[in-house]
Amino acid sequence: MEGKMKVVMKQEAKAGAVLSEMDIPKIGPKDVLVKVMATSICGTDAHIYSWDAWSQNRIKPPYVMGHEFAGEVVEIGADVKSIQVGDIVSAETHIVCNTCELCTTGKAHICKDTAILGVDTNGTYAEYVAIPETNAWKNPKGIDPAYLAVQEPLGNAVHTIMSGDIIGKTVAVVGCGPIGIMAVAVAKAVSASKVIAIEVNEYRLELAKQLGADVVINPMKEDPIARILEETEGLGVDVVAEMSGNAIAIKQALKYIKLGGRMAMLGIPTAEVPLDIANDIVFKGITIHGIAGRKMYETWYQVKGLIESGNLNLDAIITHRLPMEEFEKGFDLMASGDCGKVVLYPTKELFDTYNK
Repeated sequence: MEGKMKVVMKQEAKAGAVLSEMDIPKIGPKDVLVKVMATSICGTDAHIYSWDAWSQNRIKPPYVMGHEFAGEVVEIGADVKSIQVGDIVSAETHIVCNTCELCTTGKAHICKDTAILGVDTNGTYAEYVAIPETNAWKNPKGIDPAYLAVQEPLGNAVHTIMSGDIIGKTVAVVGCGPIGIMAVAVAKAVSASKVIAIEVNEYRLELAKQLGADVVINPMKEDPIARILEETEGLGVDVVAEMSGNAIAIKQALKYIKLGGRMAMLGIPTAEVPLDIANDIVFKGITIHGIAGRKMYETWYQVKGLIESGNLNLDAIITHRLPMEEFEKGFDLMASGDCGKVVLYPTKELFDTYNK
């Protein structure tokens, strides 16, 4: 397809981004070209936008930001077999080699040669995006694309919560950003006995309540260790879903996790976190599980099943919808914490269609 398209570009190695224009991407024989219908802002995008230390060491401007999206396939490569023009797709954003030992033994989500859409390649804050056929996840038609766009981060929440036994367990979700509030909803949907949400932002604590949290704790106002031990008869929680990356929160979680408990860690600290490994890990006999993205493609099928079950409340997760021209407002919302998922629409026509 020939022509130009509107994009949000990380133009320079500094904070911010710009609305720009570039050529519609060309596709290879195993790629598909997708017309973006909706794309959502991720915490990773917020890091890149603010140009923090992680971004400075990883991102190479200029390039197009964004990776969570849904859209319609408008062109396919000559060798594409499983996807057709007109399909509505989302994307598994980890582009892997598919040939190494990890990829061929069910661990493609941690392939050492992974490139990430919208981080290492041009992304989805655009009218069109090119992705490999193997990364296209086919969706049912007739569903609001905003809900389809958030399946990728929802997959992170599902992978974190369901990386071990969860039915009948007490769960602490630490950090209720967009993926954290999703984790609250997932834990409730898969029959956790009690879900405790821990977050410093009152807006997001309220979202956690709406999504089913049984207990909410603001650690700026009360001691989370004492409160959680009180809520669990002095035993601590069975499962910690660590979404914050905050050093203090991580250390506290190791104090209120139950003996023999499980800690699933998705949050990324910005610096090294000193731990009391002997007393808080070894002698407590806990399991710590690092969560990288989604299992390819086991987690996607779990997400699909949860959505189709009707047990998962998605309505409260998407709090703001904006035309792509207002991307700066979206990033300001993310920085304030007063939002859940923020969805951008590449064209006014799409925004008007899904915001009547």
